[in-house]
Amino acid sequence: MVVKFKKVAPSINYVSDKKPINEFSNLVDLLRWRAINQPTQKAYTFLKHGKTELDNLTYQKLDLRARNIAAKMQLSGLTGERALLLYPPGLEFISAFFGCLYAGVIPIPLYPPKRNQNLSRLQSVVTNAEAKLALTTQDILKNLTKHFVKIPDFAGLNWFTTDNYQENLAQAWHNPEIMDNSLAFLQYTSGSTGNPKGVMVSHKNLLINSADLDRGWEHDSNSVIVTWLPTFHDMGLIYGVIQPLYKGIPCYMMAPASFLQSPVRWLQAITCYKGTHSAAPNFAYELCARRITPEQKKALDLSSWKMALNGAEPVVYKVLKHFSQAFKPCGFNPTAFCPGYGLAEATLKVTSVRTREKPTIYRVQRDALQENRVVFAQPKDESQQILVGCGYTEIDTQIVIVNPETLTPCAAEEVGEIWISGTTVAQGYWQQTEKTQETFEAYLSDTQEGPFLRTGDLGFLSNDRELFVTGRVKDVIIIRGRNHYPQDIEITVEQCHDAIINHRSAAFTVQVNGQEKLVITAELERRYYRRRQQFSAVPPQQERRKLGDRRQYISDYRGFEVKPSSLVIFDEIITSIKKAVSTHHGLQVHHISLLRVGTIPKTSSGKIQRHACRQGFLDNTLTVVNDNQK
Repeated sequence: MVVKFKKVAPSINYVSDKKPINEFSNLVDLLRWRAINQPTQKAYTFLKHGKTELDNLTYQKLDLRARNIAAKMQLSGLTGERALLLYPPGLEFISAFFGCLYAGVIPIPLYPPKRNQNLSRLQSVVTNAEAKLALTTQDILKNLTKHFVKIPDFAGLNWFTTDNYQENLAQAWHNPEIMDNSLAFLQYTSGSTGNPKGVMVSHKNLLINSADLDRGWEHDSNSVIVTWLPTFHDMGLIYGVIQPLYKGIPCYMMAPASFLQSPVRWLQAITCYKGTHSAAPNFAYELCARRITPEQKKALDLSSWKMALNGAEPVVYKVLKHFSQAFKPCGFNPTAFCPGYGLAEATLKVTSVRTREKPTIYRVQRDALQENRVVFAQPKDESQQILVGCGYTEIDTQIVIVNPETLTPCAAEEVGEIWISGTTVAQGYWQQTEKTQETFEAYLSDTQEGPFLRTGDLGFLSNDRELFVTGRVKDVIIIRGRNHYPQDIEITVEQCHDAIINHRSAAFTVQVNGQEKLVITAELERRYYRRRQQFSAVPPQQERRKLGDRRQYISDYRGFEVKPSSLVIFDEIITSIKKAVSTHHGLQVHHISLLRVGTIPKTSSGKIQRHACRQGFLDNTLTVVNDNQK
């Protein structure tokens, strides 16, 4: 099915009473204008531990810092080069990011490596991008210096620390020539099935995507954004940094760890600052509904929250319902939920539910969906699957649902691969011509219409052109000729027993005697097993207290001491998984690996790497606690 969205003449969107936003062709000119015309307006505020205002940036202050950082790079002759940005959560990243833009340097936001962490991903980015410099803080540089001997590519970089910059360099800055199609930054994808790829995002991509976000979510002069999302990830960077600048509205930020340690901090910040717009993945809403206590809810007022984006991972109807019910007494309006769909290759957003519109719910027959057909189910049908609509695009994006094998358009409400084209589609992958052609230059086989971006995601368009996402092309499990979506199986697994951690399971297949067999891996809550201790005299209670808050483990540690009672629990969990998967999906599970908490392979943005899980299973490198299962 091919759907072309009618181009709507853009409403005049003013940054003030004097200058329309569509007159800006790049982010540098936009920030410079705000620094001159709105110098004292608070742009970004960082909340230490999610509650204390540690620092803030006005537009004037950010412009000054950006010019200082940029001048240092320009004086070093680095204009046009690529720069790694390795920063902890905070405002220093924002200054460095715009410093790169001001210098005509291409920033590469990356997750700052922790101590003893494998640096292979970082090294592959340095190699692919041919980066010449890295911007960071003094503390992170000190931690990385010890790796210079092992990884010569790091030692060869120009290292700039920006938390000790010199303000007198700002006068030496000169504005680089930046066009709307100039490369703004490289967004390296998670690399769930291979080496990370650098998506080339232009200034025009960012401004057009921001316009799309703005039109659907109705930001105005009273809007306030609250975010805890990491800025090295596309949603955290674009909605937490670029969008506030685009619209000229304040943004209050906290570290992801602040939210994860205490989810109520996110909602407390929305309450305190009367946040109107905030975004998070599906798991975050579930975490809030599960962990925020009735006593904590008494102090929350979420009545100001008008746009709650649920994106970056599959949207689960039960989570929307659970969160809405849990926080209705706090003033949360369910119409604030705006499920959305996007990807880095399309800058960020492809579609989203609009503000003040309820998310669309489809109850469909699971068996028909396995055959790529959309057939509505009866309300009491036990085999039904509930799908949540991901809304619409607001600009010129063209969405095509395509049969991934024949490359021809699908019929209405028929599942196929999601292809898109439009001005938000990025320029391709940095120095990867073949992969760029495969992904960004697809054409329909019957009409030769194109080029389109192949998203690799499966979905369908409703009769009124709303997008529904059902899974990933490469992840689809095909057993006995029927399609099964791994995320649906994983949800079933996670809901069948309290021991299984939510969003920490993977379903995939392996070949056994020429047939595809289903394998499940799932992390268990820590209390269902315990690590072997060096001194056996340590009492269990002391042991739990000692290990309870430890998040990082030695990667090659495999030793466990399993209590006899745990073996019974393992059998119970395995039986529950097999029964649930058989009941809901009609599948027999070949093998179940129960994993230690924190060990299932994930991307830097927290998504489960099913391909890596499968490889770890085949290589016997997963940290399994139920190794008694054959």
